[in-house]
Order: sequence, then C-alpha cells, then structure tokens
Amino acid sequence: MSRARADEEEYWHSSKFRAFTFDDEDDELSQLKESKRAVNSLRDIVDDDDDDDLERVSWSGEPVGSISWSIKETASSSTSLLEGRDSSLQKGSSSYAAFPKQVSSYSLSSLFKGKVPHIQYGQMACLSLSALSDTGVKNYAPELRRPKAEYKDYSSDWSPKDTVRRMQRGKVCSLERFRSLQDKLVLLDEAVAGHDGNVITAVLIFLKRTLRREILFRELEVRQVALCHLIHFLKETGEQKLLLDLLRLCCFSLPLQLSQYREHLNIQDVEKRREFLKGCIGLPFSAEDTSHIQDHYTLLERQIIIEANDRHLETAGQSEIFRKYPRKASILNMPLVTTLFYSCFYHYTEAEGTFSSPTNLKKTFKIPDKQYVLTALAARAKLRAWDDVDALFTTKNWLGYTKKKAPIGFHRVVEILQRNNAPVQVLQEYVRLVEDVETKLNLATKYKCHDVVIETYRDLKDRIQLTAYKCKVERGSAEEEKINGILNNVVRN
Repeated sequence: MSRARADEEEYWHSSKFRAFTFDDEDDELSQLKESKRAVNSLRDIVDDDDDDDLERVSWSGEPVGSISWSIKETASSSTSLLEGRDSSLQKGSSSYAAFPKQVSSYSLSSLFKGKVPHIQYGQMACLSLSALSDTGVKNYAPELRRPKAEYKDYSSDWSPKDTVRRMQRGKVCSLERFRSLQDKLVLLDEAVAGHDGNVITAVLIFLKRTLRREILFRELEVRQVALCHLIHFLKETGEQKLLLDLLRLCCFSLPLQLSQYREHLNIQDVEKRREFLKGCIGLPFSAEDTSHIQDHYTLLERQIIIEANDRHLETAGQSEIFRKYPRKASILNMPLVTTLFYSCFYHYTEAEGTFSSPTNLKKTFKIPDKQYVLTALAARAKLRAWDDVDALFTTKNWLGYTKKKAPIGFHRVVEILQRNNAPVQVLQEYVRLVEDVETKLNLATKYKCHDVVIETYRDLKDRIQLTAYKCKVERGSAEEEKINGILNNVVRN
C-alpha cells in the first residue's frame, strides 16, 4: 500500500499538473515545494517541442522559475480575458475548480523573440490583439536600452583633458572636433601629461594627419617626449623619408643621428639602401661624419655599376679571367678594402677613367699608399702575377734609374708572398731587399733562402756561422759547394 502511494506521489510530482490536496495553500512549506517543482519543470516547458515546433503553456497559474513575475503578469491578463468569455465554456468539475480551462496555446520563446503567437486550429481564440501588443510582449522580453550615460561617448563637448581620460579608459573618442592649432596642442600636452604612450601616439597620428609637416616639426621641437614617441612610431612603420626630414629639421644629439644612420643595416634592397644613404647625407653630422657618409653612398653607387657590368661579362663568358676564376660572391655592400681587392684581382690593368679601376678607387676615396700596396700585392700574388708584383715596387728617379721601394717594408712583402706560395727565387729577391741584417737572416733561414744566408755571412766575414750553416744544407748540393768556395777563398786570402 505504501509503495502504491509512493508511486502515485512520484507521478504527481513529475507531472506538469498538481494533484488536488486538502493541504493549506497558505502553508509556507507547501509553497516552497511548489516553487521548487515549478523551477525544475521550467526547462521541460521551454524545451518541449510539438509537431508545430511550438511550446505550449497553459494558464494554470503555475509559477515558472526565475521569470515568475512575467508569468504572474500572464496570469492576470488571462484572468481578465476569461471574465469576458461565455460561461458555457467553463466546466464546473470540482477536481479542476482551482484551475482555469486552457484557452490558448502559444510559444513562450516566441514571446521572448517578440513574435505574435499562433492560434491552434480547433481551439477558440481567447487572446485579443491588444493582449499581444508591445506592452504584453515587453513583460516577457523588456527592451534592452543603452544607459543614458553612455550616449555621452559620442558627444562632441568633451574638453581635451576629458578626452584624454576617456582614451586612457579605452573609450571611443573622436578627435575631429579639435580643429584649431591651439586646441590640438592643448590635446597633445594633456596626452603627454597623462604619461600614456598609446594615447600620445594616437594624438600624434591625428596631428600628423591634420597638420602641415613644418608646423608639426616646429611644435615638437619644444616637446621632446612627444618627439621621441613620433620617432619611434616612424621607425616602426618604416616611414623613412618623413623620419629623415624630421631628423634634418630638428636639432638632435649625435647618438640619435648615428642610430638613424645605422638603420641602413636593416635594409636589404640595394636601391632602397642607396636612397636611404643619400637622405642621410643631409643630417646635421660633423664634417668628418658627413664625409664618411658621402663616401659610403659613393661606394655603393660604384658597387652597383661594377656588379651589373661584371655579372654581364661572367654570364656572356667574354672575359678570360672570369672563366678561369669565377666569382664566389657579389661585390654589393662590401667594405672599401674588399672592393679594392676585387678591382685589383679582376680589373687591375684597366685605365684610371673607369669606375672599376683600382687607381680610380684609390684616387676617389683617398686610399693611403700603404693600404693600396698591401691590397694590390695580396691580389696579384694570389694570381701569381709576379711581374705585376715587381712593377708594384719599382720606381724611377729623375735620372731614369730604377729602384725598388716598399712603403710597407720588404719584410712584410716577403711574408705576404710566402703565404701565397711564391717560389724561392721570388722570395730570395725580396729577402735581399730587407735592410736589417738580423731580420734578413731570420727570414732567409725560416724560408730556406740558402743563397741569401750564405751571402749575408760572407759579407759579415763570419767564418764560424758559415761553417755551422754548412751542416744544414744537403751534401753535394750547390749551396755546399758555394760555402766551400767561400771558405777556401778566405783561407787563400
């Protein structure tokens, strides 16, 4: 019996309808239970779809969860409508006396969406158009309006200070209302005073767009904080032309100018780098730095011309040296010394009037004699062009006599020739030209220039060293015979 009663209560508790009880409806515990059951059944009421894709809700007075206020309004509206109905449509059954008869079914979701509910076929319409008016719909889905305070976001009455504050909070503010130069400068000063880099940059973008370049630069000269922000912004956006104009017209410290010059390292395109260097020439550098930048620009121009010409010769196969010694890398963006070595290697015999001539490079860029000789010697020795090496150190006096002279010292010439695997005969010729005797002996002994060692000991008349050196040469060689001839001649004398 108890089990049957439990099943009966479970049935009534799980149903949309309540069983008739004699409990006191004013009992707070009963009302609490009914409210809980109504809240739990709200999902079933909203999600229940019938064949017409409509959700049916009866005018039972049952509370529906968190929108109970809306359901109460519905109940009051339905009560007023039921009073005007014909009494014949009422049933007097005591079992359902507490519930009005279901008069219409409509979609609860349609009310939230603001749609007019559909009247089911076979049922009498109990809701008039006035009941489905906007007022009734708003009881279910009140219109969401923006707070009145937010309408001021689009107001044009904000002062510069208020505008900056709103920008700091991320609000949308139009800066177009600031038309005069004075208003724009006040806005910029307020942005700087706010210490917000994003706001300062936003205001600078507005000023850059609405002010002439000369006026903007003039005003930024006395506003160093804003000026630094603009420089950083132009660097990030890659507006190099405007940045160069800004650096040229305003007075800056040398580190800032040098940092701008170093930006050429980040430019990969050769033509763009050339134009950038051309713009750097007008920056307020010192005379020495300006000359350096001018040389850099001129060198890059030369390299572009030489590279284009040599690439054509190499591709066409018209030059023997390019066929025998193919180029390993491009000459573009190379240092001056590397460019000079390249010219001495591939264009050594060209006339001075050509851009690729080593003599032309030396004259144009004022290369010192020592640097030129070192570079040319390394290039010609690598090609084993010993005649060119000899001509490099041969000079004539006013009487026509020839003399060999090396601005770098012949000891360095010997070292460079030895690194390029020069033959012993060539090495001996330049070891003999070393003036310091001790250095000459050390080089001759190190590089096995036996003739030079023997001749030097002979000139020094050092019999002991000559005898000791005889043990270092091969037996029966020409060097041993020469040493024996010198010793015998000394004994005879």
